[in-house]
Amino acid sequence: MATLQTIRTKAGLLVAIVIGVSLAAFILGDMFQGGSSLFQGNRLEIGEINGESIQYPQFQQEVEKLGDIYRMNSGQNQLDEQTWVQVREQTWQNIVRDQIMGDVYDNLGIEVSSEELFDMLQGTNLHPIIQQLFRNPNTGQVDRGAVVQFLRNLETGVAPEQRQYWLYLENQIVDERVQSKYSNMVGKGLYVTSQEAQQSVEQRNKQVNFDYIMLNHNSVADSQVVVTDKDLRKYYDENQDNYKQEKLRRIEYIAFEVTPSKQDYEHTEKWINGIVSDFASATDNVAFINANSDVDFDDSWYKKEDLPEDIGTWAFETDAEVNSIFGPYFEDDAYKLAKLYASEMMPDSVEARHILLRINTQPEVLAKQALADSLKSAIESGSDFASLASAFSDDQGSAIQGGDLGWFGRGQMVKPFEEAAFSNKVNEITIVQSQFGIHLVQTTDRGKASRQVQIAYLVRNVTPSTQTYQNVYAKASEFAGKNLSKEDFDAAVAEQNLDKKTASVREADRQIAGLENSRSLIRAAYNSEVGEIIQDTQGSTIFDLGDNFIVATLISATEEGIASFESVKARVELAVLKEKKSQYLLEKANAALEGKTDLEEIATELGTTVRNANNINFSAIQIPGVGMEPKVIGTASSLSTEKISTPVAGNNGVFIVKVTSASEEDNQDVESEKLRLAQSLNFRASSQAYNAHREKAEIEDQRTKFY
Repeated sequence: MATLQTIRTKAGLLVAIVIGVSLAAFILGDMFQGGSSLFQGNRLEIGEINGESIQYPQFQQEVEKLGDIYRMNSGQNQLDEQTWVQVREQTWQNIVRDQIMGDVYDNLGIEVSSEELFDMLQGTNLHPIIQQLFRNPNTGQVDRGAVVQFLRNLETGVAPEQRQYWLYLENQIVDERVQSKYSNMVGKGLYVTSQEAQQSVEQRNKQVNFDYIMLNHNSVADSQVVVTDKDLRKYYDENQDNYKQEKLRRIEYIAFEVTPSKQDYEHTEKWINGIVSDFASATDNVAFINANSDVDFDDSWYKKEDLPEDIGTWAFETDAEVNSIFGPYFEDDAYKLAKLYASEMMPDSVEARHILLRINTQPEVLAKQALADSLKSAIESGSDFASLASAFSDDQGSAIQGGDLGWFGRGQMVKPFEEAAFSNKVNEITIVQSQFGIHLVQTTDRGKASRQVQIAYLVRNVTPSTQTYQNVYAKASEFAGKNLSKEDFDAAVAEQNLDKKTASVREADRQIAGLENSRSLIRAAYNSEVGEIIQDTQGSTIFDLGDNFIVATLISATEEGIASFESVKARVELAVLKEKKSQYLLEKANAALEGKTDLEEIATELGTTVRNANNINFSAIQIPGVGMEPKVIGTASSLSTEKISTPVAGNNGVFIVKVTSASEEDNQDVESEKLRLAQSLNFRASSQAYNAHREKAEIEDQRTKFY
């Protein structure tokens, strides 16, 4: 035994040495090779946060972990691409928060001790997540024994995925507690003074009615003001924050859409005609439909008015018998056959009650099935259904009503339950299973019967054939092969009268409107130069996106930062024109005001009329019929009654205001207002504090290189 142990030990050491030498050789070889990634910069870097490199393998590992949690939460084995996008985004945000706030928490000494964690997991102050997981649904109380037993079995008695999920929850609980401590600390540093509260009460309670004169910017012609290049440059230099731009690419593209050809329609029509006799003779209509149709069998029951007019007339007003066929006919870009599958006199609604036996684990199935059989026998032998429902049903909502669900129509219950309820005779009991568990369904009454039918539709959609795809690809290939530059691209579009489309895309965008799976085109646009025909990673200029072959060119590229003066000159000119017009109107209004105390007289001199606004308080931001005018509202709220304001430059023009009346509510509870303001501050404390740290951080996001 000792010898065996020695061999194992030495063998393990030998393997470690071999691996170490091989790894060293690999690294040294990589260092001395031309073009080594170690000297070119790390090609696997997916981001950098405050100088800390985030590597793709590390990031992807965290993505996979969180993906497992998503799968467990949703009960799905696979996640679709959109969900993976969400998972990757959440993973990135988690890493950013951890990196930014980790140092903050360390510097402040904020942590969760082992004793505190124990208290939250199994002590006297259980975390809400633990309370939710281990709450007994029958008593509403937390089963502390179940918590302790689960933790004892955590290492060996639970499945690996359960252990992984538990560790994820533990991390969530710790993170939430640390964030809560930090938020409380920040919140304790915020204070609302009595003066602030008093001012807030007055502003909230005070409402004013006011008359006003408005001189609209549009009343001044552009020719009435002088705008120089110096004015434009000065405004641009002083307001550069207004001209921040994001990283953006603008592309133009031609879509060669793949649509069914005339031959595709003919082939589909020939196919549907060829299968009529087989469909007519089929004995298992459901299996035949599911094997041959582009649309699976639908077992819904229909009245005449619920069907298309021609199908309804055929099924209800002719001598059509079960298994007779209508068609072929063409509808919604498909050739179809309709077969009368069933015809019955059925009610529109039924009244029923049930007992639900919920199944939580696989071993419970046999026991719950046996219980259902026993309950059914007991009821059929005379036991009271309502009493048994109250005692045994896991549907607490209906159990207190003796299991009664009242009247319901088709489409309101899950399919197995619906079929049982509508197929039962009055007082008949059927046992069925659904995703909710095992049901004992008793139909207590049936509505008035009317004729209803089931239709088996055999549908063959007209879709492009392989040959059609090849033909369209050949057109796209010819266009791409002849037009290798932006100039050639534009000339060919004009010559062939093609429909050229434009799109602006951000680096992280997943989709271009109207184009399926267009992420590859977006990534390629960011690897292209302006004026080039866009190529994919394989050098192809044709992008296969759903039912379209795309040829695109990059027409402009902007980088994140302050837009150049030339690129925003038109916007700057509009802003300066507005300023100049405001100044012009302010001078005009001041001249009209001089020596006057009557608003109507001032309006007459200015060639306009007096308007009014009612029930406006300080917190409002809009004047009805005018728009967003916070400066004007602020002026009116602080103005004494019957006093005329000096001219105010607003968003839409220049205003002169006169308050005609003001009213205040009796509520002067300053202490309550102080509490409300403090709660509002505390509520915002956490997010705003984090945002402040994030804005200060240096974050480089390179995820678009990989996804």
